[in-house]
Amino acid sequence: MDTSSRSNVERLYVWDPFIRLFHWSLVSCVLIDYFFIDDGETIHQWLGYAACVLIAARIVWGLVGGPYARFSEFFPTPGRLRRHLGLLIRKEHDPYAGHNPLGALMIFTLMGLVIALGVTGFMQGLDAYWGEEWLMDLHAGLADGLIALAALHVAAAIEMSVYERTNLIRAMVTGVKVRPGATPASSNEGQ
Repeated sequence: MDTSSRSNVERLYVWDPFIRLFHWSLVSCVLIDYFFIDDGETIHQWLGYAACVLIAARIVWGLVGGPYARFSEFFPTPGRLRRHLGLLIRKEHDPYAGHNPLGALMIFTLMGLVIALGVTGFMQGLDAYWGEEWLMDLHAGLADGLIALAALHVAAAIEMSVYERTNLIRAMVTGVKVRPGATPASSNEGQ
């Protein structure tokens, strides 16, 4: 291995233990509930409630956690989204230490779907909504949407890993983003 390429690598501690535990716990709750547990079983309900508690804890951590965990660090404002999309379209490198604006938009969408699933699941147990077909259909549709978007999220993480030459999935396990370091200033002169 070329030692110059080894020295031109940036290691950035991005995702703290809480974020990683939250992420993989939520993934587990969702996948187990969707693929392995029948609707209506007590464990299905408890996994749904656990997922909602995880989201609530993540919201708190998004306000008080470390810099890369805070929502203010990566909130997908229209300006951030326009800039990021423009750079992607022009195939210009747009490195982010934490989540890029499209990733942030996906995170908030996925979290919103989990909360919506929790609410519609809870409503199905209330006397006022017991046996309501539209509510069961809505809950099932939200679950299907969550799984579809989660699959898109994984595909985008793989694509961005290739694009950025950074293993984002490994980073979500270790907390450390390893990516090519900055290009030496002399090679950028005149551009």
